[in-house]
Amino acid sequence: METRKIKHAHHDTTQCYSRLNAIGDALYVLGGKWKLRIIMALSEGNLRFNELQRLVKGISPRVLSNELKELELNGFVKRHIHTEGTVLVEYELTEYSDTLGDVLYALSEWGMMHRENIRKQMRTGDVVPAGEAVE
Repeated sequence: METRKIKHAHHDTTQCYSRLNAIGDALYVLGGKWKLRIIMALSEGNLRFNELQRLVKGISPRVLSNELKELELNGFVKRHIHTEGTVLVEYELTEYSDTLGDVLYALSEWGMMHRENIRKQMRTGDVVPAGEAVE
């Protein structure tokens, strides 16, 4: 996998603020523990609320409901209400959510690399336990 170093070159202040604001906007919309997990779960296809809650292990119904509302407001998720017979609510990703494909892939790749790095450090004893100073 090709890695890019974080550039430490001097940028003009406007460009730096622009990048920081863009990262802030992305984290505001997608940040937290659940949103990207919900999007990944929905990438398998339309799901009802309870199905989604089972897939996204550990999320409470109240939190899932709030996260879905925010994802819907930001254009990533659509809610479909079927009223034939029993009322059925399904959630699906929008076309706009497809714009996250590269982001999700990059986060997944980085997460696997990071997990392996931590495991390697634990095997070799290079991990500094929490609360100890790093020299």
